[in-house]
Amino acid sequence: MGVAQRLLARGDDLPGLPGVLFAKVGELLKIAREASLWPMTFGLACCAIEMMATGAARYDLDRFGVFFRATPRQADAMIVAGRVSVKMASILQRLYHQMPEPRYVIAMGGCASQGGPFCHDCYSIVKGVDRLVPVDVYIPGCPPRPEALIQGLLALQRKIHAEDIGKFA
Repeated sequence: MGVAQRLLARGDDLPGLPGVLFAKVGELLKIAREASLWPMTFGLACCAIEMMATGAARYDLDRFGVFFRATPRQADAMIVAGRVSVKMASILQRLYHQMPEPRYVIAMGGCASQGGPFCHDCYSIVKGVDRLVPVDVYIPGCPPRPEALIQGLLALQRKIHAEDIGKFA
């Protein structure tokens, strides 16, 4: 659905205002937030390679308005790609809390979602990143293909658009 389809009324329908679009401010804010996702990458294992491939020329996340950020202060989403060790847990939580509100988390891969093949007999791996921070979108796979990450980012954009903008104002 395009930006123009989400706007409420066209100026062409009003006399004297051709080519002017009208919309609610909250609706425009939602469109701006969902159309410019800046995820902070938290790549820890095999899934990080697939995440980098998704940002490269073949899949081109830029066309969706997704630009990777290296600092949590400029990011509004975090992509946790790969297994999280117990030693990295406090760092992940600290980075999450440094992100400005509203913030979102994507768990990419089986390890980030539920511990992956390490979930049964490994004491040093967190059994899912949702035990540390709230997760908005889970992407299955070991490792998930770039198309799955794109699908997860689009699902996050739909979730952002469905939110009530008033709770962040």
